[in-house]
Amino acid sequence: MIDAAEMEHLKTLARLHLSDDETEAMRGDLNRILGYFEQLQALDTTGVEEMQRPVDLVNILRADEPGETFSQAVALSLAHDTHDGFILVPRTVEQ
Repeated sequence: MIDAAEMEHLKTLARLHLSDDETEAMRGDLNRILGYFEQLQALDTTGVEEMQRPVDLVNILRADEPGETFSQAVALSLAHDTHDGFILVPRTVEQ
């Protein structure tokens, strides 16, 4: 089960900013989920064949065909910030 120190580590990894009450509620939820996995591990699965998927998968997506596109001028007019024909976006990785 997850103790308070592990919960703080998980919050840091996930970059979650939770109050003490929210942290305890999340910890309880995670511990219940892990408890369900423990119950599943206790089941005897001897003789049960491995199943890849419980249902058949069917591709319901449309065919990937080219369609109408925006012109550069239209795309640039929709952008928040541009420079020399390019769309500027905030930096996501710091050096």
